Amino acid sequence: MTKIKLCGLSRMQDIETANQLKPDFIGFVFAQKSKRRVSHLKATELKGKLDPAVKAVGVFLDDDLDMVGALMNLGIVDMVQLHGSEDEEYISKLRTITDKPIIKAFIINSAEDVKRAESSTADYILLDGGKGSGKAFDWTLLKDIKRPYFLAGGLNPNNAADAVASLKPYAVDVSTGIETDGIKDAEKMTAFVSAVRKEA
Repeated sequence: MTKIKLCGLSRMQDIETANQLKPDFIGFVFAQKSKRRVSHLKATELKGKLDPAVKAVGVFLDDDLDMVGALMNLGIVDMVQLHGSEDEEYISKLRTITDKPIIKAFIINSAEDVKRAESSTADYILLDGGKGSGKAFDWTLLKDIKRPYFLAGGLNPNNAADAVASLKPYAVDVSTGIETDGIKDAEKMTAFVSAVRKEA
């Protein structure tokens, strides 16, 4: 069964919708330059209302190690997603600060990018078309991948079922594809979850 991550939630109504849909993961974006960024205080408030069965993932972009570790250990997020140029040394150091699972995101443009992702020491890998660009990449590059992965980039309620049927990813990750005018849309969130579960 392909798992579901709804990313970039920032409002209480987003959390309420997530609690009804019960995805496996939701994402709070802490990256400074993101339009979906939430403050630590806001994330704490939202996490307090999140169904405990849903794991909260903190999305970071080349952030200070100690800050990331502190957020993890405060219990604001259950997992960390590194979406920048964080290397193996960064991952290794982060493991000395927290024992929470680590997802490392990779932008896929070639077969070499897939091989690099497969060799990561992170607990999970996420394969994306860009840094939150909402664009899909060439899925045929994944035909020989051996490692379970989160599929991201360009997913929406209309193509989610096809992605799950053809690729059988460990999880699908969506943000832009469940928005209308840059705001999370409850109907699109519901349609996305429904499409994935029907196929999975």
